[in-house]
Amino acid sequence: MPTRLSQLFVRTLRDDPSDAEVASHRLLVRAGYIRRQAPGVFAWLPLGLRVRRRVEEVIREEMAAIGAQEVLFPALLPREPYEATGRWEEYGDGIFRLKDRKGADYLLAPTHEEVFTLLVKDLYSSYKDLPLSIYQIQDKYRDEARPRAGLLRGREFSMKDAYSFDYTDAGLEVSYQAQRDAYERIFQRLGLEYVIVHADAGAMGGSRSEEFLHPTPIGEDTFVRTDGGYAANVEAYRSPAPESRPVDGLPDAEIVDSPDTPTIATLVALLNERHAREDRAWEAADTLKNVVLRLTHLSGETELVIVGVPGDRDVDLKRAEVAFAPAAVDPATDEDFAKHRGLVKGYIGPWSAEGPVLGETSRTGIRFFVDPRVVDGTAWVTGANLPEKHVISLVAGRDFVADGVADIAEVRAGDPAPDGSGPVELARGMEIGHVFQLGRKYAEALDLKVLDENGKLVTVTMGSYGIGVTRILAAIAEANHDERGLIWPREVAPFDVHVVATGKDPVVFEIAETLTSELEGAGLDVLLDDRPKVSPGVKFGDAELLGVPLVVIVGRTAAEGVVEFWDRRSGERRDLAIADVPEAIRTAG
Repeated sequence: MPTRLSQLFVRTLRDDPSDAEVASHRLLVRAGYIRRQAPGVFAWLPLGLRVRRRVEEVIREEMAAIGAQEVLFPALLPREPYEATGRWEEYGDGIFRLKDRKGADYLLAPTHEEVFTLLVKDLYSSYKDLPLSIYQIQDKYRDEARPRAGLLRGREFSMKDAYSFDYTDAGLEVSYQAQRDAYERIFQRLGLEYVIVHADAGAMGGSRSEEFLHPTPIGEDTFVRTDGGYAANVEAYRSPAPESRPVDGLPDAEIVDSPDTPTIATLVALLNERHAREDRAWEAADTLKNVVLRLTHLSGETELVIVGVPGDRDVDLKRAEVAFAPAAVDPATDEDFAKHRGLVKGYIGPWSAEGPVLGETSRTGIRFFVDPRVVDGTAWVTGANLPEKHVISLVAGRDFVADGVADIAEVRAGDPAPDGSGPVELARGMEIGHVFQLGRKYAEALDLKVLDENGKLVTVTMGSYGIGVTRILAAIAEANHDERGLIWPREVAPFDVHVVATGKDPVVFEIAETLTSELEGAGLDVLLDDRPKVSPGVKFGDAELLGVPLVVIVGRTAAEGVVEFWDRRSGERRDLAIADVPEAIRTAG
């Protein structure tokens, strides 16, 4: 039976929803695919479900091709498995926690590593059972502080999460590569451009981690890449450190007056006015900016740290979160400064509780980290930890020693790639998939072991592979639309063809019905706009909005055996004999 627009549960909107920030959100709501229920939470209507299921179908086909088997876990899960791996606390406010009537703790699962691991532990005990790859397509829940952009950053979303289980590292490599290759085929079939980048594993843990990013200006991630093939999320980019330099012959450190210079710009201006160099002018890159951050540890305790970065760069808080994970990172507040009298705001110097003391400078009692570029033998102008005073020619390794390295400065276009493949360029991207080599982190925490060939218990090694199903759908919509509406790729379109009957002549509607039956008999999925007393303009507007890529308009010339064939992707419209419509659809690509 054809799907008739006169009976379809859909209502198109002429105006954009007031909270829509991006095209996919705007058009999916206006075209009647989804409806908002709460911030970051959406209901799926028949059209939306059809597209979602077609995306899932592609994923299931490619998972089956590599031997992965589908399972399904509940979204409501008990606290204990997540507590065993430490993630009950690590997730902080990012998950939905709740209690049952008996007071037992549960969560709405943000991800399912723990329960997958426990299921395999429950059923398998020998290396002969491995390798194993299992997956599910299931809703996930994360308590996003600021849900936005419709399906792109919601509180409830659907994911395909797969897990591989091997008893050797070599086996994990094979399983990982199979999933990675399957992801490439999935995104190619869905028509989504992607870049594979090195990524930080974050709360997931593990070793190797790669993201599939869809390049788009509205992406929430910044990534870097080179012509030589290097690509990484900015959080995973590692700044190459220069070689250490000898300190012999360098000028002694000198404390100088620097009134009214709380910023790098004012400091550089004063240096060039009062302490001019013979070789060149002072620049911001000659200074060491000491940034104070507040870390909130999982225990709830807070700690201040100072990070010295070249003065021509700002701190990237996302990179800072990676450097100090799992602690939360925030800039220090005025209250933090007030509690630490050793911190002279605007004139902070690189002396920690363990570092040496220069002249009148007192220790701050705060751990001090440096950017990778601050290597032994480099000389800097920086604060003296005294009001309105700075230090010239303060040499790393001679005059101060850091407590560690924190690579948290912003990444810039032109910075060198860590693999030597050339300067990087920056781009924006949207994460659509992520693959991890989890290793033995979860298996060790949950005691997943099997007997190997020698009868010895060995810990299983795991991989985790996620695809955001609903996010992919939104990404496809974002990449395939014009100012009038959606234009779905055929692989995921809700219908193969949209037949539009126009006018008032009953013969036109009869011909449209007959053509629809013939197309369905040829194995095509057809949406028939059979609405009476609706103007052609409204019907054409809805056809543009709904986004079925191929449209057949049955109008005044239908009685003469001619219809109009409209390819929304190219915009081509041409007259076509009714008898030729099935072949035209088949060959439209």
